[in-house]
Amino acid sequence: MSDPCFIAEIGDAGPGDLVEITGAEGHHAAAVRRIRVEESVLVTDGAGSAVRGPAVSVGKNLVQVRVVERLAAPARRHRWVAVQALIKGPRADSVVETLTELGVDEIIGWQASRSIVRWAPDKREKALEKWRATAREATKQSRRFTVPQVSFATTAQVCARIAGAQGAFVLHESATGVIHPADLPGAGEVVMIVGPEGGISPEELDAFTGSGAVPVLVADAVLRASTAPVVGLAQLQALAGLVRG
Repeated sequence: MSDPCFIAEIGDAGPGDLVEITGAEGHHAAAVRRIRVEESVLVTDGAGSAVRGPAVSVGKNLVQVRVVERLAAPARRHRWVAVQALIKGPRADSVVETLTELGVDEIIGWQASRSIVRWAPDKREKALEKWRATAREATKQSRRFTVPQVSFATTAQVCARIAGAQGAFVLHESATGVIHPADLPGAGEVVMIVGPEGGISPEELDAFTGSGAVPVLVADAVLRASTAPVVGLAQLQALAGLVRG
């Protein structure tokens, strides 16, 4: 079994140093996960670095860890950005969770014209915090060292991200082609856009393709709005392994 993982400040701690898991995370480690003295744990800063070592002290809301080794997330040539149209119910949480486990770097909640869910400005931050909490927990569960960024965007803002990316793909049932290794850049940011339950409108599709995105198919069938991003990201990552930077 792999070591349990927690998120906390680790600074530049190295072998022999102590790091502390405190606050709500410390309570979770001590009271919920019941970490015991001498148990080996991972502590990541959520930004790509981590340390591993045994717990040397456990309190009510505190676990102290003696660093044995310092670790870092491997360098990657591509930065994966998933633009996910707002969808209803627990499927949205499932998308955030699974994309995080797969290694997405950023998740953007997009207010598509056909989204059933509407994030009113006064409730948007609360909804984003829920997604961020899901991404944080999925990061720990999957033993990743980097928590994905989570943000919100309008159609115009998505177009701006497409224009600035090295590659962009719209998952759309009207597309006539699939993703080929030659379509992927050797390195850089790759944006993947997924529509809501009602699909991407013609106007939105025109805006995205006009900004440089390529419509693609990722399956023979029409996938759920919560299934398509997972399939799409997995295909992009697999094909990226065939691309020479």
